[in-house]
Amino acid sequence: MRSCQIVFFLIFCVCSNAQDIASLNYLGVKPLLHQKKQNKTYVVNFWATWCAPCIKELPYFEALNQQHDVDVLLVSLDFPRHKESRLLPFIQKHNIQSKVVLLDDADENYWINDIDSQWSGALPATLIYTTKKRAFFEQSFTKEDLFTLAESFKP
Repeated sequence: MRSCQIVFFLIFCVCSNAQDIASLNYLGVKPLLHQKKQNKTYVVNFWATWCAPCIKELPYFEALNQQHDVDVLLVSLDFPRHKESRLLPFIQKHNIQSKVVLLDDADENYWINDIDSQWSGALPATLIYTTKKRAFFEQSFTKEDLFTLAESFKP
């Protein structure tokens, strides 16, 4: 029980401030992809600083995050060795306020398939879910399309 409490404490600390980014393996990220609050919409975007379409749509996720009824999590797939040199400066420069974690797990064949069996691994990719509905999108979004889609998930 104690190790479980430590894991959830770590996840809470990682997600409580976008400036405090921890590298987590997939087992650390997985609980964040299956939260169960009633009447809550969760949006999880998989992105990287080297992905031009990802960077283009990040402001849309930030705007969506400003809505109090949507929880946005940005899962960076940047290389862990670039965390200090590329990811943290990017987050600070663009004043990213959404929760951010760095997925550091070499077994991508496992976690890509576990997130969605149809995911090729291409970026950007987005998971949107509630306690009753779940969908995965391997595409980039316009602001209007993202907001319309998130609205359609409202419980």
